[in-house]
Amino acid sequence: MSEAARPTVRQLRIVVEADDHDAAVAFFRDALGLPEQAAYAGEGDERVVILEAGRATLELANPSHVRAIDAVETDGVTSPRIRLAFEVDDAAGTTSTLEAAGAEVLATPRETPWRSVNARLQAPADLQITLFEELESLEERSQREGFGAGEH
Repeated sequence: MSEAARPTVRQLRIVVEADDHDAAVAFFRDALGLPEQAAYAGEGDERVVILEAGRATLELANPSHVRAIDAVETDGVTSPRIRLAFEVDDAAGTTSTLEAAGAEVLATPRETPWRSVNARLQAPADLQITLFEELESLEERSQREGFGAGEH
């Protein structure tokens, strides 16, 4: 496909069905601090809230990599097929805030070999999430062995 023929993606939006909508909104908007972009109400009890989460990326990992991440990040907790990850300024502080807001801490914050501090939590709407705090820039990280290996 030529560069000119490629579609232009402007946003990645993850849509989650939350049985307890109020608890999910309180957790992600109020406790985690994702700003509300829009909210809609329809017939009956139909409701949706769209929250901004900064820059979006899509991380595609093979099963071997997922197992390796689980081993480093969690002491054995396994990832679901889809897991959300949020970059934060203070992984330890945000973990405490979210635990107080009802999250179950699956793995406490710890420094990873790729120089980030990661924590794993079970959040409302049956979502497993990772909080990560980068300790070095992408430029610094890209100089490490193994990074950039997926470039084509």
